[in-house]
Amino acid sequence: MIPAVLYAVPAFLLLIAVEAFSYRFAPDDDERGYELRDTATSLTMGAGSQLIGVPWKLLTIGLYAAAYTVTPIQLSPTSVWTWVLLFFADDLAYYWFHRSHHEVRLLWAGHVVHHSSVFFNLSTALRQSWTPMTSIPFWLGLALLGIPPWMIFLQQSVSLLYQFFLHTERVTVLPRPIEWIFNTPSHHRVHHGANAEYLDRNYGGILIVWDRLFGTFEPERATVRYGLTKNIGTYNPLRVATHEYRAIWADVRAASSWRHRLGHVLGRPGWQPAPHAQPAVVR
Repeated sequence: MIPAVLYAVPAFLLLIAVEAFSYRFAPDDDERGYELRDTATSLTMGAGSQLIGVPWKLLTIGLYAAAYTVTPIQLSPTSVWTWVLLFFADDLAYYWFHRSHHEVRLLWAGHVVHHSSVFFNLSTALRQSWTPMTSIPFWLGLALLGIPPWMIFLQQSVSLLYQFFLHTERVTVLPRPIEWIFNTPSHHRVHHGANAEYLDRNYGGILIVWDRLFGTFEPERATVRYGLTKNIGTYNPLRVATHEYRAIWADVRAASSWRHRLGHVLGRPGWQPAPHAQPAVVR
C-alpha cells in the first residue's frame, strides 16, 4: 500500500492556511471563504477518516490481492498501456462509485458527510466519510482485469490528490478544452450545490467526460448554494458522521411493510412510499 494521501496531509494543511489567508487579504463578496467551526469539523472528519481507513485498507489489500492471484490475466506494470488502462478504468470506477453513493440511500448515508458543509473551500475536501467499506466492489474488477493491487491503490491516491484542488472558489473557469475534458473547480462547485438544477450532477473524479457521456453533466451557471437541501445545523463530528444512518433507522422502524423498509434503505435519498410527496431526509 502506498499511502500517498497520508503523506500529503502536511501540504493539504499548508494550502488550506494559504487559501484562508487569501480570503483575509483579498476577500470576494461572492465567495463564502472559511468559518472556524466549519473548518474544524472538516479537519476532524478527515482525521477520523484516516484513522478508520488505514486499517481497513489492509483488508482491502487482501481482497484485491486474492482477486489478482486467481485471475488468468496479469498485466505488466512496466507496460505503458497498463498504466493507460488503469487511469481510465480507475476513473470510470470512481464515477460509478460516486454516482451510486448519490442514488442509493444507504450509500448516501456515508457520502452525505462530504456534502454537509455550507462552505466550499480546500478544507471541505477533507470532510470525508467514516464508513469506507462500500468502495470494494467498484475497484475489485480492476484487480480481476490483471492490474496489480499496488497500482490500483497508487492511482486511487493520485485521483484523490487531484480532487483536493477541486474544492475552491478561488479558481473561476479554466480554458475551454480543460473544462470540456477534465473535472475542474467550476464543475465540482456544481456537484456540491443544493440548487435544484445542480443536484446529482458532475460525479467525475479526474475526467468530466463520463458525466457528458452518461448524461449527468451540468455547467455552472447560477450562483451555487452549498450544502444539503435541508442542512443539519451542527458542527458535532459524530452527528455529521451518523445523522443519515439514524434517519434511515427511524424510517425503517416506522415503515409498515418490508417493501417500504427496503425502499427507505435501498431507494434514492428522499424516497417515500406513495402517496407521500415530500422527502423526509436531507439531500
